[in-house]
Amino acid sequence: MSNLDRQAAPSVCGGRGFVVAEPVRELLAPRRVQLGEGTEVRRLLPNLGRRMVGAWAFVDHYGPDDIADEPGMQVPPHPHMGLQTVSWLHDGEVLHRDSLGSLQTVRPRELGLMTSGRAISHSEESPKEHARLLHGAQLWVALPEAHRSIEPHFQHHTDLPVVTAPGVTATVILGELDGAVSPGTSYTPIVGADVTLAGGAEASLPLDPDFEYAVLSMSGEAEVDGVRVLPGSMLYLGCGRTELPLRGVSDAGLMLLGGEPFEEELVMFWNWIGRSHEEIVQAREDWMSGTRFGEVKGYSGLPIPAPELPSVPLKVRGRVR
Repeated sequence: MSNLDRQAAPSVCGGRGFVVAEPVRELLAPRRVQLGEGTEVRRLLPNLGRRMVGAWAFVDHYGPDDIADEPGMQVPPHPHMGLQTVSWLHDGEVLHRDSLGSLQTVRPRELGLMTSGRAISHSEESPKEHARLLHGAQLWVALPEAHRSIEPHFQHHTDLPVVTAPGVTATVILGELDGAVSPGTSYTPIVGADVTLAGGAEASLPLDPDFEYAVLSMSGEAEVDGVRVLPGSMLYLGCGRTELPLRGVSDAGLMLLGGEPFEEELVMFWNWIGRSHEEIVQAREDWMSGTRFGEVKGYSGLPIPAPELPSVPLKVRGRVR
């Protein structure tokens, strides 16, 4: 998924010094962003007050949108480096193409995981024949120094492990939850899980006290540690928790995101995660000159040009503004 904001601004994130080392309940409001042609997203990360949750560095929630008479998602070819993209759907389909030659339709509750490593480009679109509704989330995971320049690759997993309890089902998207491990490759201690909660149900999810966590509300109404969350909002929870109480006000869909606080400080600009201003400058030059990021074949349309860099050098700082 691309950051298509033509007024792209640098995001500075990472570093343990800004991690909340105790349980908190910080409700994050989204920023509305137009994505490609006809798709509006609610951007939860990076947020004005919080840049990362573990290695999770970017979270968009979109839909449910009625696209029966619309083309749906149309995101032209664009580049990535230094990160993984996670595509997760509740409704609809997204056709993924990339510069490695991958061509894959991702459907609800299937994991589309693209590791950009040193450089990749891809496009995302609703198939010509598509379902009436489109609803999902697009997320990025920052790659640590030791792995951020690896060879790019794409994974598609349809059989993901599930953790169940009365009234709750949790599908493990990435990392580990309650002993269930996702087949998706991860490079930092992390967890991502899709949680379905029945109305009236009460349950507790086991957590790692060394991780920081957040919960994204996808649908319905739920109480997360006593805080009511509505679709399109995200509750940041900090660290130091061994369990997370949940209650379904109605049937609800949630995403649990967490991980070991990311130590490295980063620069995130447009669709790239780097460590310095010079890296971002080089990435922009390479994309605009048609080198390094490869070519996405088969998409009907031109690649997205990179936005202009700011007039001052990009700097790394911390996890919160």
